[in-house]
Amino acid sequence: MTAPRSSGPTVSPQSVLSPLTDAAIFLVATVREGGEQTVRELLEDLSALQRSDVCFEMAAKIAERLRGVGEIVDEVHGFKYFDERDLLGFVDGTENPVGETARRAVLVGDEDPDFAGGSYVLVQKYVHDIAAWNALKVEDQEAVIGRTKLDNIEIVDKASNSHVALNTIEDPDGNELKILRDNMPFGSVASGEFGTYYIAYAATPDVPEQMLRRMFFGDPYGNYDRILDFSTALTGSLFYVPTGDFLDDLPSTPTT
Repeated sequence: MTAPRSSGPTVSPQSVLSPLTDAAIFLVATVREGGEQTVRELLEDLSALQRSDVCFEMAAKIAERLRGVGEIVDEVHGFKYFDERDLLGFVDGTENPVGETARRAVLVGDEDPDFAGGSYVLVQKYVHDIAAWNALKVEDQEAVIGRTKLDNIEIVDKASNSHVALNTIEDPDGNELKILRDNMPFGSVASGEFGTYYIAYAATPDVPEQMLRRMFFGDPYGNYDRILDFSTALTGSLFYVPTGDFLDDLPSTPTT
Protein backbone atom coordinates (compact mmCIF):
# COMPACT_ATOMS: atom_id res chain seq x y z
CA MET A 1 0.00 0.00 0.00
CA THR A 2 3.04 2.27 -0.03
CA ALA A 3 4.17 1.55 -3.59
CA PRO A 4 5.21 4.63 -5.59
CA ARG A 5 2.77 6.11 -8.04
CA SER A 6 3.23 5.38 -11.71
CA SER A 7 5.92 7.39 -13.44
CA GLY A 8 4.67 6.40 -16.90
CA PRO A 9 2.16 8.21 -19.14
CA THR A 10 -0.27 10.50 -17.34
CA VAL A 11 -3.68 8.94 -16.71
CA SER A 12 -6.92 10.46 -15.47
CA PRO A 13 -8.47 8.47 -12.61
CA GLN A 14 -12.21 8.52 -12.16
CA SER A 15 -13.39 10.80 -9.35
CA VAL A 16 -13.35 8.09 -6.68
CA LEU A 17 -11.60 10.44 -4.26
CA SER A 18 -14.26 13.15 -4.50
CA PRO A 19 -16.42 13.85 -1.42
CA LEU A 20 -19.77 12.10 -1.15
CA THR A 21 -22.76 13.85 -2.66
CA ASP A 22 -26.03 14.40 -0.79
CA ALA A 23 -27.80 11.79 -2.92
CA ALA A 24 -26.87 8.94 -5.27
CA ILE A 25 -28.40 6.14 -7.29
CA PHE A 26 -26.54 2.84 -7.42
CA LEU A 27 -27.27 0.63 -10.43
CA VAL A 28 -26.07 -2.93 -11.01
CA ALA A 29 -26.73 -4.21 -14.53
CA THR A 30 -26.20 -7.40 -16.47
CA VAL A 31 -25.51 -7.43 -20.20
CA ARG A 32 -26.89 -10.02 -22.58
CA GLU A 33 -24.65 -11.80 -25.02
CA GLY A 34 -24.49 -9.72 -28.18
CA GLY A 35 -25.03 -6.41 -26.38
CA GLU A 36 -21.36 -5.63 -25.86
CA GLN A 37 -21.06 -2.98 -28.59
CA THR A 38 -24.03 -1.03 -27.28
CA VAL A 39 -22.51 -1.07 -23.80
CA ARG A 40 -19.12 0.06 -25.15
CA GLU A 41 -20.80 3.04 -26.78
CA LEU A 42 -22.61 3.83 -23.53
CA LEU A 43 -19.36 3.68 -21.54
CA GLU A 44 -17.73 6.22 -23.84
CA ASP A 45 -20.67 8.58 -23.27
CA LEU A 46 -20.81 8.25 -19.48
CA SER A 47 -18.63 11.25 -18.68
CA ALA A 48 -20.84 13.47 -20.85
CA LEU A 49 -23.98 12.10 -19.21
CA GLN A 50 -22.49 12.77 -15.79
CA ARG A 51 -21.78 16.40 -16.66
CA SER A 52 -25.21 17.04 -18.19
CA ASP A 53 -27.88 15.70 -15.74
CA VAL A 54 -28.87 15.07 -12.11
CA CYS A 55 -28.41 11.50 -10.86
CA PHE A 56 -32.01 10.35 -11.51
CA GLU A 57 -31.89 11.62 -15.08
CA MET A 58 -28.52 9.97 -15.59
CA ALA A 59 -29.84 6.64 -14.26
CA ALA A 60 -32.85 6.89 -16.57
CA LYS A 61 -30.61 7.57 -19.58
CA ILE A 62 -28.40 4.59 -18.71
CA ALA A 63 -31.44 2.30 -18.41
CA GLU A 64 -32.78 3.61 -21.72
CA ARG A 65 -29.49 2.89 -23.49
CA LEU A 66 -29.43 -0.64 -22.03
CA ARG A 67 -32.97 -1.46 -23.13
CA GLY A 68 -32.93 -4.59 -25.27
CA VAL A 69 -29.33 -5.53 -24.46
CA GLY A 70 -29.32 -5.76 -20.67
CA GLU A 71 -31.24 -5.40 -17.43
CA ILE A 72 -30.93 -3.32 -14.29
CA VAL A 73 -30.87 -6.02 -11.60
CA ASP A 74 -30.52 -3.75 -8.58
CA GLU A 75 -31.33 -0.08 -7.97
CA VAL A 76 -30.68 1.65 -4.65
CA HIS A 77 -31.33 5.32 -3.85
CA GLY A 78 -28.82 6.55 -1.28
CA PHE A 79 -28.96 9.76 0.73
CA LYS A 80 -26.99 11.75 3.26
CA TYR A 81 -28.22 11.22 6.83
CA PHE A 82 -27.47 13.87 9.46
CA ASP A 83 -23.71 14.42 9.94
CA GLU A 84 -22.48 11.54 7.75
CA ARG A 85 -24.23 8.95 9.94
CA ASP A 86 -25.67 5.60 8.93
CA LEU A 87 -29.17 4.51 9.91
CA LEU A 88 -27.72 2.81 13.00
CA GLY A 89 -26.89 6.30 14.24
CA PHE A 90 -23.08 6.14 14.01
CA VAL A 91 -20.77 8.30 11.90
CA ASP A 92 -19.62 6.32 8.86
CA GLY A 93 -16.22 6.49 7.16
CA THR A 94 -14.45 8.09 10.13
CA GLU A 95 -11.08 6.47 9.36
CA ASN A 96 -11.08 7.33 5.65
CA PRO A 97 -7.64 8.43 4.44
CA VAL A 98 -7.20 11.86 2.87
CA GLY A 99 -4.78 13.54 0.47
CA GLU A 100 -1.79 11.56 -0.75
CA THR A 101 -2.54 8.79 1.75
CA ALA A 102 -5.92 8.33 0.10
CA ARG A 103 -4.41 8.26 -3.38
CA ARG A 104 -1.94 5.56 -2.34
CA ALA A 105 -4.68 3.52 -0.67
CA VAL A 106 -7.14 3.76 -3.55
CA LEU A 107 -5.30 4.11 -6.89
CA VAL A 108 -3.24 1.38 -8.56
CA GLY A 109 0.38 2.41 -9.05
CA ASP A 110 3.65 0.94 -10.37
CA GLU A 111 2.94 -2.37 -8.64
CA ASP A 112 0.52 -3.10 -11.53
CA PRO A 113 1.53 -0.70 -14.35
CA ASP A 114 -0.97 -1.97 -16.92
CA PHE A 115 -3.78 -0.80 -14.60
CA ALA A 116 -2.13 2.29 -13.09
CA GLY A 117 -4.63 4.98 -12.14
CA GLY A 118 -7.48 2.51 -11.81
CA SER A 119 -9.02 1.18 -8.62
CA TYR A 120 -11.08 -1.68 -7.25
CA VAL A 121 -14.48 -1.26 -5.66
CA LEU A 122 -16.34 -3.71 -3.44
CA VAL A 123 -20.08 -3.05 -3.09
CA GLN A 124 -22.58 -4.73 -0.77
CA LYS A 125 -26.20 -3.98 0.04
CA TYR A 126 -26.82 -4.42 3.78
CA VAL A 127 -30.25 -4.29 5.39
CA HIS A 128 -30.58 -3.57 9.11
CA ASP A 129 -32.88 -5.00 11.75
CA ILE A 130 -33.66 -1.54 13.08
CA ALA A 131 -36.15 -2.73 15.69
CA ALA A 132 -33.61 -5.10 17.27
CA TRP A 133 -30.87 -2.47 17.06
CA ASN A 134 -32.96 0.22 18.69
CA ALA A 135 -33.86 -2.19 21.49
CA LEU A 136 -30.21 -2.13 22.62
CA LYS A 137 -28.93 0.36 25.14
CA VAL A 138 -26.59 2.96 23.67
CA GLU A 139 -23.59 1.49 25.51
CA ASP A 140 -24.39 -1.93 24.02
CA GLN A 141 -24.58 -0.40 20.53
CA GLU A 142 -21.22 1.24 21.14
CA ALA A 143 -19.74 -2.13 22.14
CA VAL A 144 -20.91 -3.61 18.83
CA ILE A 145 -19.38 -0.80 16.77
CA GLY A 146 -16.29 -0.04 18.86
CA ARG A 147 -16.87 3.74 18.89
CA THR A 148 -18.94 6.10 21.01
CA LYS A 149 -22.20 7.10 19.38
CA LEU A 150 -22.52 10.78 20.18
CA ASP A 151 -18.96 12.08 19.85
CA ASN A 152 -17.57 9.36 17.55
CA ILE A 153 -14.48 8.43 19.58
CA GLU A 154 -12.86 5.01 19.20
CA ILE A 155 -13.17 2.93 22.36
CA VAL A 156 -9.76 2.04 23.78
CA ASP A 157 -10.71 -1.30 25.34
CA LYS A 158 -13.11 -2.31 22.57
CA ALA A 159 -14.30 -5.88 22.18
CA SER A 160 -12.31 -8.10 19.81
CA ASN A 161 -15.52 -8.83 17.87
CA SER A 162 -16.48 -5.18 17.49
CA HIS A 163 -16.82 -3.78 13.98
CA VAL A 164 -13.85 -1.44 14.38
CA ALA A 165 -11.54 -4.12 15.79
CA LEU A 166 -12.18 -6.63 13.01
CA ASN A 167 -11.93 -4.02 10.26
CA THR A 168 -8.51 -2.74 11.35
CA ILE A 169 -5.96 -4.45 9.09
CA GLU A 170 -2.18 -4.13 9.47
CA ASP A 171 0.76 -5.23 7.36
CA PRO A 172 3.58 -7.35 8.88
CA ASP A 173 5.34 -4.13 9.98
CA GLY A 174 2.32 -2.95 11.95
CA ASN A 175 1.21 -0.26 9.47
CA GLU A 176 -2.56 0.04 9.11
CA LEU A 177 -3.81 -0.69 5.60
CA LYS A 178 -6.46 1.78 4.48
CA ILE A 179 -9.44 1.70 2.15
CA LEU A 180 -11.85 4.49 1.21
CA ARG A 181 -15.46 3.92 2.30
CA ASP A 182 -18.17 5.79 0.42
CA ASN A 183 -21.11 4.14 2.19
CA MET A 184 -24.57 5.68 1.93
CA PRO A 185 -27.79 4.98 3.83
CA PHE A 186 -30.95 3.95 1.99
CA GLY A 187 -34.44 3.08 3.12
CA SER A 188 -38.15 2.92 2.56
CA VAL A 189 -40.61 3.87 5.27
CA ALA A 190 -43.45 2.09 3.44
CA SER A 191 -41.66 -1.25 3.06
CA GLY A 192 -39.77 -1.01 6.33
CA GLU A 193 -36.45 -1.71 4.62
CA PHE A 194 -33.50 0.25 5.95
CA GLY A 195 -29.85 -0.30 5.22
CA THR A 196 -26.39 0.75 4.17
CA TYR A 197 -24.98 0.53 0.67
CA TYR A 198 -21.38 -0.38 1.40
CA ILE A 199 -18.81 0.94 -1.10
CA ALA A 200 -15.09 0.33 -0.53
CA TYR A 201 -12.38 1.56 -2.92
CA ALA A 202 -8.85 0.16 -2.74
CA ALA A 203 -5.71 -0.14 -4.85
CA THR A 204 -5.89 -3.90 -4.39
CA PRO A 205 -8.91 -6.09 -3.59
CA ASP A 206 -6.84 -7.95 -0.99
CA VAL A 207 -7.48 -5.46 1.82
CA PRO A 208 -11.33 -5.23 1.67
CA GLU A 209 -11.50 -8.99 1.09
CA GLN A 210 -9.42 -9.58 4.22
CA MET A 211 -11.79 -7.31 6.13
CA LEU A 212 -14.74 -9.36 4.92
CA ARG A 213 -13.10 -12.62 5.94
CA ARG A 214 -12.48 -11.23 9.43
CA MET A 215 -16.06 -9.90 9.62
CA PHE A 216 -17.85 -13.06 8.52
CA PHE A 217 -15.50 -15.83 9.67
CA GLY A 218 -13.98 -14.12 12.69
CA ASP A 219 -10.47 -13.62 14.00
CA PRO A 220 -9.94 -16.11 15.51
CA TYR A 221 -12.46 -18.24 13.60
CA GLY A 222 -15.95 -17.91 15.09
CA ASN A 223 -15.27 -14.48 16.60
CA TYR A 224 -17.32 -12.78 13.87
CA ASP A 225 -18.33 -9.12 13.64
CA ARG A 226 -21.22 -8.48 16.02
CA ILE A 227 -22.75 -5.99 13.61
CA LEU A 228 -23.83 -9.02 11.55
CA ASP A 229 -26.34 -9.85 14.28
CA PHE A 230 -28.22 -6.75 13.11
CA SER A 231 -27.13 -6.27 9.48
CA THR A 232 -27.51 -8.76 6.61
CA ALA A 233 -25.63 -8.54 3.31
CA LEU A 234 -28.04 -9.17 0.44
CA THR A 235 -25.52 -8.63 -2.35
CA GLY A 236 -21.79 -8.50 -2.88
CA SER A 237 -19.78 -7.62 -5.98
CA LEU A 238 -16.20 -6.70 -6.78
CA PHE A 239 -15.47 -4.48 -9.80
CA TYR A 240 -12.38 -3.03 -11.41
CA VAL A 241 -12.66 0.75 -11.89
CA PRO A 242 -10.74 1.80 -15.03
CA THR A 243 -9.36 5.27 -15.54
CA GLY A 244 -11.61 8.00 -16.90
CA ASP A 245 -9.60 8.41 -20.09
CA PHE A 246 -9.81 4.65 -20.71
CA LEU A 247 -13.61 4.84 -20.64
CA ASP A 248 -13.69 7.94 -22.86
CA ASP A 249 -11.66 6.23 -25.59
CA LEU A 250 -11.99 2.45 -25.32
CA PRO A 251 -9.49 0.25 -27.15
CA SER A 252 -10.61 -1.88 -30.04
CA THR A 253 -12.75 -4.87 -29.25
CA PRO A 254 -10.58 -7.94 -28.59
CA THR A 255 -10.68 -10.60 -31.31
CA THR A 256 -10.72 -14.32 -30.60
